[in-house]
Amino acid sequence: MSYDDFNDFCRGLPASTYSLQWGGSHVWKVGAKVFAVGGWQKSGQMGFTFKASDNNYEILKDEPGYRPAPYLASRGLKWIQQCEVFENSEEQLKYYLAESHRIVSLGLSKKNAARAGA
Repeated sequence: MSYDDFNDFCRGLPASTYSLQWGGSHVWKVGAKVFAVGGWQKSGQMGFTFKASDNNYEILKDEPGYRPAPYLASRGLKWIQQCEVFENSEEQLKYYLAESHRIVSLGLSKKNAARAGA
């Protein structure tokens, strides 16, 4: 998945908003809360970061090509970074991005959810 594909997919999720921040990372939010980041890799390789359910976090943290997300996971948050792009991994990544959006949306206050249209 390219960053253009990543941005197109995230743009299609309900009430999502985009900003370019943190040194050129593609940051996607719902209700002003981050659900996905494209970039944020010092190696120059593409990286995609997303919030994970407890179960998905436990599965992915030790899988090749994934790791606990720098900065976020070190603070006890359940965020994963896909740090290697695999052939045929696009559908799996889309699933995790949509799940991240869902998890973050569920955590919004009623006021923020209504404001975001989520």
